Amino acid sequence: MPTTDRRRTSARRESLLGDQPGAFASARYQRITPMKARRVTQMIHGLPVDDALALLQFAPQSAAKTVYKVLESAIANAETTEDLERADLVVSNCQVDEGPTMKRWRPRAQGRATRILKRTSHITLVVTPLPKEEKKASAKGESKNRKKGKA
Repeated sequence: MPTTDRRRTSARRESLLGDQPGAFASARYQRITPMKARRVTQMIHGLPVDDALALLQFAPQSAAKTVYKVLESAIANAETTEDLERADLVVSNCQVDEGPTMKRWRPRAQGRATRILKRTSHITLVVTPLPKEEKKASAKGESKNRKKGKA
């Protein structure tokens, strides 16, 4: 269903996308620290979705697997609910928020105990289509590069 046919929009969608077309997906309570997840999401911010998926597939970080799944979900949401084409989608917004922290105790010397913090993350990715003028500019740039490569 295109955005124009939508009757009600959720507050979450309104805060992430506003009136522009696009889709988002989120994974909540993931057992990865937010700092480690942010490193991965910063790598893919602004990339076309196919390039971002390829980058995540071969990234050595453990958070890349979770972010890959969230990105695939966002792409599927864009294709099914918004009728957007996969080739036009770009990762426009990446948010990694801190979830609840589990507190555990580890025994130490002389009867002491130290706290272990097991952090969780809420990962949200937003994909939007490229604006029309950027599509034209990127198509012209590709054709120039192809001509240079052949000459």
